[in-house]
Amino acid sequence: MFGLSALFLARFQFAFTVGFHIVFPAFSIGLAAYLAVLEGLWLKTGRNAYLDLFKYWLKVFSVVFGMGVVSGLVMSYEFGTNWSAFSQKAGPILGPMLAYEVMTAFFLEAGFLGVMMFGLNRVGKGLHFAATCMVSIGTLISMSWILSSNSWMQTPRGYRIDEATGRFLPVDWWQIVFNPSFPYRIVHMGLAAFLCVAFIVAGVAGWHLLKARREGRQASEQVRLMFSMAMWMAAIVSPIQVLAGDTQGLNTLEYQPAKIAALEGDWESESRAPEILFGIPDMENETTHYKIAIPYMGSLILTHSLNGKVPGLKDFPKEDRAYSPLLFFSFRIMVALGMLMVLVGLWSLYLRWKGKLYDTPLLHRIALFMSPAGFLALLCGWITTEVGRQPFTVYGLLRTSDSVSPIALPNIATSMIAFIIVYFIVFTGGITILLRTFAEEPHPGEHGPAEDQPQRAAGTTQVSHQPPSSPTAGAGMAE
Repeated sequence: MFGLSALFLARFQFAFTVGFHIVFPAFSIGLAAYLAVLEGLWLKTGRNAYLDLFKYWLKVFSVVFGMGVVSGLVMSYEFGTNWSAFSQKAGPILGPMLAYEVMTAFFLEAGFLGVMMFGLNRVGKGLHFAATCMVSIGTLISMSWILSSNSWMQTPRGYRIDEATGRFLPVDWWQIVFNPSFPYRIVHMGLAAFLCVAFIVAGVAGWHLLKARREGRQASEQVRLMFSMAMWMAAIVSPIQVLAGDTQGLNTLEYQPAKIAALEGDWESESRAPEILFGIPDMENETTHYKIAIPYMGSLILTHSLNGKVPGLKDFPKEDRAYSPLLFFSFRIMVALGMLMVLVGLWSLYLRWKGKLYDTPLLHRIALFMSPAGFLALLCGWITTEVGRQPFTVYGLLRTSDSVSPIALPNIATSMIAFIIVYFIVFTGGITILLRTFAEEPHPGEHGPAEDQPQRAAGTTQVSHQPPSSPTAGAGMAE
């Protein structure tokens, strides 16, 4: 299935670029909301620690947002170069939706981003807070359009297929935008973005709590505050995320049963199905080796009934089956990380109740270790979603093999090598900047992005504000 071909390399290239890209929009979504909360609490309470944290994380946001924009530009070109057949057939539906994302979300973010980044001491507090909220709302709107587009590819509705060209043409935009999987996926993705940022914040705070302990001093108010906020988010949101994932699983079982069969490693359709905790699915021999399973739990989890029927991969033609081994493990890694987040959140509640939240080094070490967990779970969830849709780009209607451009393997290989080199340079630099920022402890009087430099529009002449010292000097300037 994974032989080297133009189709496989085109798929790998898109997976590579989207894998890098998705981390940064998720980071931006969660971080923009966190910044809005911090500034709102500062305005409400007057507590300067909130302002210090706002400025500290605003520096992080500036890097993350820029890397998200850079990594996202590449994918729009890939639709034209590697997936022109898909663009031609699905363009009448997906093209307008992506245009709406630019017009509503990106313009909103771009319009207020400069005010949020550099306007804290240039505009009123209320206006600046409004700008921060607009940027946060813009990231959420952007996520909504992108997920609506992708969800339509998973559960297409509101279309008709032109018989002459094979193009998908819109019939009902309400059904297209609010397709059956969209409500579940947007909740799941939004909560994932918040958890990603919560555990990054907790990891940074955990690092500085441990550092302060080694140095024999008390951690600053800012460090303790951001650790407390991160643990509240983990304790509240991670259990909700488990419930959101369960509802999405029920939706997937209804509309994409083949995906459920592949990620569960089930080959035979059966009632009272076990839940396979570990195994190695074998696509060729149609079995799962070395199974460790819990009786009846598969039916209970997937259908909420011990007698519920769970689909098997043998119910579907071989050519319509997703690659079960990859789905099987990506799904279980995502679930395992999610359950660890729940446990960390609940443990933090217990320690908070005991008054030991800031005095338990083991929790701080685990928070530091778990700091990338949200992003790892996000990537595993994305793999599960996208690989599970295969072998279709539009589920059940348009095959991936019929979506690729008529492009030669060497051309894709050349661009793939270029992407790897450029991404390595750009993202290594960006992540290095982020790690250096995280290594610095937020402190009273924290400085955000520089605001004291003179600003001028590109292309205008910068005029010195210092008067000439003599008529001769003035004449020289005129000449």
